[in-house]
Formats: sequence, structure tokens, C-alpha cells
Amino acid sequence: MRAIPLLLAAAASSSCATQPPAPTRTAEAQAEFVKLTAERVPGAPITCLPSYRAGNMTPIDDSTLVFKDGSRVYVNHLIGECSLLKSGFYTLVTRSNGMGLCRGDIADVADVRTGMTVGSCAIGDWVPYARRG
Repeated sequence: MRAIPLLLAAAASSSCATQPPAPTRTAEAQAEFVKLTAERVPGAPITCLPSYRAGNMTPIDDSTLVFKDGSRVYVNHLIGECSLLKSGFYTLVTRSNGMGLCRGDIADVADVRTGMTVGSCAIGDWVPYARRG
């Protein structure tokens, strides 16, 4: 009888550790992603983006953000989707823990006309892309 709860606990913990599936993108979104990461190679993921300016954010789709920092770009695959990000009427509003924009920080999608929150997601790990060479 005790084996079943232990197996269920092991299965639950292993499923939490897996990476989310790669987002499916439209051809237009994929072309934008390729353009922003062109001639760059991905580095090891980091948990916090120490500094950023909101104007440097480019939403690729409802699950992917890109921040530009000079010649380096940082890609974030959100935990959950922040629907409507690509619409011109919505913006991402984040609450930071003071260490930058970090994995697990909550991001809300807000209507820029009314200020109403229409959805939310969480920030994932950041993957830095640096120029080759």
C-alpha cells in the first residue's frame, strides 16, 4: 500500500523538473526571433536579468521575450503564457524583487488604455545570446 503514494510522489517531482515544451510560433514570430538572435550563440541560462529597460523588450509571441543589451540579447521563455503581448494595446507589467527581473517574478499583461490586468505569467530563466567570435 505504501508503494503507490511513493510512486505518485516520485512521478510528480520528476514532472516538475522537466523543461516546458518549446513554444510554437507563427512564421512571422519565428522570423523575428531569428533576426534578433542572428549571428549569436546561446550561453548558459541565468536566473536573473540584473538590469533592463522596458523599451528594450521585444515580445516574440505569448511565451517568449527578448531583451537587447548592447550586442547581447537575452531570451526568456515565460512560465505560462502572457496572452495578448503582441497586441499594440497591451503591455507587460512586472514586479521585481530588487535583484533584477528573475525567474519566478510575476508579470501581468495590462491594457494600456484602461490599466486593467487581463492576464499574467511568470518569468523563466534567461538565455544570453552573444556574438560569435
